[in-house]
Amino acid sequence: MSKVVHRVAFIGCGKRAHEHAIGIKADNRCEVVAFSDLSAESAERLKADFEFQGNIYTEYKVMLEKEKPDVVLICLWTPLHLSVFRDCAEAGVKAVLCEKPMSPTWGECQEMSRIAEETGCQLTFSLQRRFAEGNKLVRQLLNEGKIGQLVRLDLYSPQNLLDCGIHTFDQALSFLNETPAKSVLGAVDTTSILNWFNVPSEYGASGHIVFANGVQANLYCGPVDTWEPTDDMTKVWAGVRLYGTEGFIEVMWDGQIIRGVNYKDPSWSPEMILSSMSEQMKAYVKHAIDCLETGIESEVSHQKALRASEITFAVFESVRQHARVELPLTGITDSPFITMLENGQFGQGRGAE
Repeated sequence: MSKVVHRVAFIGCGKRAHEHAIGIKADNRCEVVAFSDLSAESAERLKADFEFQGNIYTEYKVMLEKEKPDVVLICLWTPLHLSVFRDCAEAGVKAVLCEKPMSPTWGECQEMSRIAEETGCQLTFSLQRRFAEGNKLVRQLLNEGKIGQLVRLDLYSPQNLLDCGIHTFDQALSFLNETPAKSVLGAVDTTSILNWFNVPSEYGASGHIVFANGVQANLYCGPVDTWEPTDDMTKVWAGVRLYGTEGFIEVMWDGQIIRGVNYKDPSWSPEMILSSMSEQMKAYVKHAIDCLETGIESEVSHQKALRASEITFAVFESVRQHARVELPLTGITDSPFITMLENGQFGQGRGAE
């Protein structure tokens, strides 16, 4: 059987596009035909850095009409995701690999999922840490019952719940076999207001999450002390601590297993398996193309990204209501955090950083 070659285009050619391009370059089913960026220089740089072929555009709609790509990578600031994805889906694009997070508001996140369902355009998000070898090993150990029945999680995220928290929530959901959250109680720290990719965010957040299977989780979102494994238990890192009835595992964002304990077998220690960001991106792109060809739901599908995003907006809605919020999250379409910020409900703070 002859190999299917997919026509690929980039919309947005900055830093994250270069990271996505690592995966595209490694997959011989992908033929890059176009680049679109308001800065033609950025598009030219991406093309040259990876020795791609393809035409340069400064208007992505013109590119969609002329090139008719099968696959599009959206590497743009968060507020642009919905409108550009809609245009791609309406243009007949078969698969979109979009930078995370989904969108600035809950309603826009839901709309992206609705469009994907309605048009059949495969929509995935760059939650590439699912493909880290260490995270895959943790899922295997959980399924084997190595720490018994999972009962509690500690979730750690760097600052910006919308932009970074989605990775930690997605990591947790993958460990829970996609069991959704059923209630959220949250708080935010607005000592200062961050602004990433033209979306304001809190300085820090904390909360308590109950999942549908009864597992409970404590949440910390704020400054982290280290991105590398450490024996210093006072250091804050990004990732998940998993408590089972027979042991526990601590695993960082990129699958670095800090420690693991089985109470019945003190000699046991999980293997440390490291994988680089480039390896994760290669696996992410390969998986997305595989799913396009087989029709199987992706590990990083819009459905899964929506579940993780729902927890973020539930934290914000809990702050607005001063109460625990039950899921599924209904009756809102905004970002409660942005609405409260615009209404002056957080006081003066220190302004955007």
